[in-house]
Amino acid sequence: MASVAVAETSPDKDAVAEGLLDLLKPAIQQLDLHVHSVRESQVELREHIDNLATELCRINEHQKVALDLDPYVKKLLNARRRVVLVNNILQNAQERLRRLNHNVAKETARRKTMLEASGVFTSRSPSKP
Repeated sequence: MASVAVAETSPDKDAVAEGLLDLLKPAIQQLDLHVHSVRESQVELREHIDNLATELCRINEHQKVALDLDPYVKKLLNARRRVVLVNNILQNAQERLRRLNHNVAKETARRKTMLEASGVFTSRSPSKP
């Protein structure tokens, strides 16, 4: 008798789990897109910092007046280092999101297959009594 009760609640749990997975998947995908966008912006920012540092060094070499641009170049290089560090953190977070999204899709497919095989799978629209 207890096994019947477990069998009856299992499809309910699967339906709740599938609903949660369906709810989380769009949020994960949207977050992944935003992280990707930020990473692209940071790569562009890093390139601009590199170009600016190179230009400052070139200007400093060609100046007849002794203008000390080294502190500014060091600040730019420090900013570049921080951008690279944040980019690495974002890259790791995006990889985790990608794996999570993959696992959500895999688990959704597995549960859907399991429900279809058991004959319990119903349409997504709730049935009215």
